[in-house]
Amino acid sequence: MAAKKKSPAKKAAAKKVEKVMKEYKEGTLHSGKGGPVVKSREQAIAIALSEAGQAKKAVAKKAAAKKKKK
Repeated sequence: MAAKKKSPAKKAAAKKVEKVMKEYKEGTLHSGKGGPVVKSREQAIAIALSEAGQAKKAVAKKAAAKKKKK
């Protein structure tokens, strides 16, 4: 079977999770704006998934606006 293409929203979400987990590994991930550094892997995953959901919504909103404009 041929591999399915990922939707732009899923790509954005995956990229965001990758970015957040990289920040966690480097020790630069903060909870909130300027909050304490995240030390728990579970907390880092929760932040990553939350930001990924926001990224998916943003991409979907852009796509809908682009379609509406046509």
